[in-house]
Amino acid sequence: MSRTIVVLNAGSSSIKFDIYEGSREIFRGEVSGLGATPQIQIRDCTKGTQEAGNLPEEEGRNHEAALLALLKRLDSVVDRSEIVAVGHRIVHGGHLHTRPRVIDEALLADLEGLVPLAPLHQPHNLSGVRAARHAFPKALQIACFDTAFHRGHPWTSDAFAIPREYYDEGVRRYGFHGLSYEYILTHLREHFPELAEGWVVAAHLGNGASMCGMRGGLSQESTMGFTALDGLPMGTRCGSIDPGVLLYLMTTKGMSADEITNLLYKQSGLKGLSGISQDMRELAASHSPGAKAAIDYFITRIRSELGALAASLGGLDTLVFTGGIGENSAQVRAGVCASSEWLGLSIDPAQNMARRSEGAIDITAQGSRVRVLVIPANEEEMIRRHTLSLLEQAG
Repeated sequence: MSRTIVVLNAGSSSIKFDIYEGSREIFRGEVSGLGATPQIQIRDCTKGTQEAGNLPEEEGRNHEAALLALLKRLDSVVDRSEIVAVGHRIVHGGHLHTRPRVIDEALLADLEGLVPLAPLHQPHNLSGVRAARHAFPKALQIACFDTAFHRGHPWTSDAFAIPREYYDEGVRRYGFHGLSYEYILTHLREHFPELAEGWVVAAHLGNGASMCGMRGGLSQESTMGFTALDGLPMGTRCGSIDPGVLLYLMTTKGMSADEITNLLYKQSGLKGLSGISQDMRELAASHSPGAKAAIDYFITRIRSELGALAASLGGLDTLVFTGGIGENSAQVRAGVCASSEWLGLSIDPAQNMARRSEGAIDITAQGSRVRVLVIPANEEEMIRRHTLSLLEQAG
């Protein structure tokens, strides 16, 4: 194989990977349950076959070990020496990194300094980088930032109403899920060109959830802010919260910064509201009042942010659902759209309930002024494109 590239998306307890030969995906897979009960899945995209099973604990103890376990199973079909580049999803790029970058020691040190702003993701993203540099020492390593897509925001969408000096130091609204939104925009340009330059709101709904308002093919507003805590409630993250609550927890409850961090990142969101689970599938199947309340809260917050984003953009032409919940929960989509008809949108119930295909589906009702689409998330495809582009620039 020639010009083979690897795309790595290292999460808190997993490594997702894709291997491409040019634009052709040849393998994809994931090691999940790192540090607990590690499991591996590898799909041969050319043959349509799949391998899945448990990993020995020593192979799933950390990201480096997991990547080596993946490679061991692929060594018979993939020549490591043919891999010319590895593209990485990096959640936080700060305000300086507005486009993909070749990774060197200086960049790594800079990204390490952003760990406090994305403690659930950044350390693991960087672990994936270190593992890949060890596994592919001759390959070009490329960082693709989730924050970069939002760096063209107007100042009023970036700033907090605190003294300006903090903004100049980097305390600002960054926005996240940028690779997902960039893919949505790319997909619209390729398949729905009449929509791509209009007023678009995309809702990336999953264990991490956010929404993005786009106009003229550019991000204008994001529900996420300084960190990936802000905006919508998520699987275990709180979403928007009155800062006074945090002051109360510190002064009245005596909670430390570590305790508050654990509460907001790991014990809140759907998990905290329901008292059951952060998994929307479990909540939807449950008869518990807590599960129903959590789903209702999630839907209500999405509707609220949809109205705010439409107001910020000055209108709405297209609503796109993406992410694990956005793509698979007809209940959530219906709940969001049922009370948003004042925006000029309505969906076809039968289309909304239909089994999702691999590609995008149009669930717009006849007569709806706003188009409503479901587009599968594909951050890996954006990373592939960026990686190939930088590889060509490097010669």
